Amino acid sequence: MLATSIHERLRNSDAGVRRIAVIDLPYTDEEDDIAPLLIAALADGDATVRLEAAKALEGFEEPEVLAAIAPLLKDEDADVRAAVAYTLAELKDPASATALLPYLGDADPEVQAAALQAVKALRVDAAFDPAMAALAHSDAKVRRAAVSVLGYLKKPQAISALTEVAAHDDDAEVRRVAVGALAFANDADVSVHPALSRALADPVWQVREEAATTFAKTGSILGVPNLVRAMDDEFWQVRVKAARSLGKLKARDGVMALVEALIHPVSNLRKEAVIALGEIGDPRAITPLERTLRDPDPDVRKLSKLALTTIQMNGGAA
Repeated sequence: MLATSIHERLRNSDAGVRRIAVIDLPYTDEEDDIAPLLIAALADGDATVRLEAAKALEGFEEPEVLAAIAPLLKDEDADVRAAVAYTLAELKDPASATALLPYLGDADPEVQAAALQAVKALRVDAAFDPAMAALAHSDAKVRRAAVSVLGYLKKPQAISALTEVAAHDDDAEVRRVAVGALAFANDADVSVHPALSRALADPVWQVREEAATTFAKTGSILGVPNLVRAMDDEFWQVRVKAARSLGKLKARDGVMALVEALIHPVSNLRKEAVIALGEIGDPRAITPLERTLRDPDPDVRKLSKLALTTIQMNGGAA
């Protein structure tokens, strides 16, 4: 039993005592409903107390909780703002978006970005227009968050805007996120293939890597020639994703490029090439795969056996 009640400690003149009391609240047996006490602590004059209250409210989605915590996105203390943003990003109930919508166009870019990130996974239609508007924001953090929202919403009306961002945004991370957001598109969207093709030639390798992955997610066989060329990318990380996509697309035109990757010094690329060749199932891969049974990496050898078995079971012959 605590020497003093939780209520007394929350009212203590010492901020350190109040902070520890807030930390203890979720574990106390003195109160059945701790939410009102945590909400009250959000208004504490000490930032460390507000911080702990914001962290403790993770998982609470009652309207009164969200109405109290959302304004702290504008708290004067950066750590409190970060804790609130994290707590709000853990929301799961789409109804929770109501408390966040007023902040999606906030004049403070930090607040706007945090609100967009929080509402992203809730997939509410009301976030679409604010996210589209935020694509033109001067702050890259806001644009990245807006792109993420649009990627989650998967609305065809956003495809044209996302392709423009993927091709022309000044910030490489914004371009990368936009490329990834296009994964919900398909071959019927004629602007997507050119956008992903441009992204595979982006000067930043992380953007090229994302493009190599996204091609397979769209199911676009039009991207196969670009993916084959990407197997010569100067960064092996891009080649790995290109190999993975060639396998998922069962691209027979990529077989020879994948075979060449079987002797690359990076074992991760050799593994992906082996997996892709097994997925494609082209008998031209049998002899090269048999040579990889002597690869120095045991994982490559194991995967090669599986790939050969798959090809042979599906009727392949050397």
